[in-house]
Amino acid sequence: MALAKLGVVVLDCPDPRALAGFYAAVLGGTVEANSDDSGEWVDLKVPGGPALAFQEAPGYVPPRWPAADHSQHFHLDLVVEDLDTAEKGVLELGAKPLDADDRARTFRVYADPAGHPFCLCAC
Repeated sequence: MALAKLGVVVLDCPDPRALAGFYAAVLGGTVEANSDDSGEWVDLKVPGGPALAFQEAPGYVPPRWPAADHSQHFHLDLVVEDLDTAEKGVLELGAKPLDADDRARTFRVYADPAGHPFCLCAC
């Protein structure tokens, strides 16, 4: 029996609205902003999938990939039908390639505009 259920995956970042907009353009969905005394929090309600949330983190330092001495903490695997088309789209939205040169693999690694690693994975 489970002790809990997953509510949301939260990404710390310097600009929650901008990062939510990036992922909304990649995944679709609805962005819902919410600010209070503790900073800004933005939810992205993704159709047919779990929600993502973005939390303002003053002093945010992005992870380095790959670097054994600077953990990436986690990354998102985004399933796509066409790697080339998806790659073109995420680069136009501001993603940066981290490990996308090996065209024979079924995945490519990028950083979102705040520096979080994510993979585009062929289905």
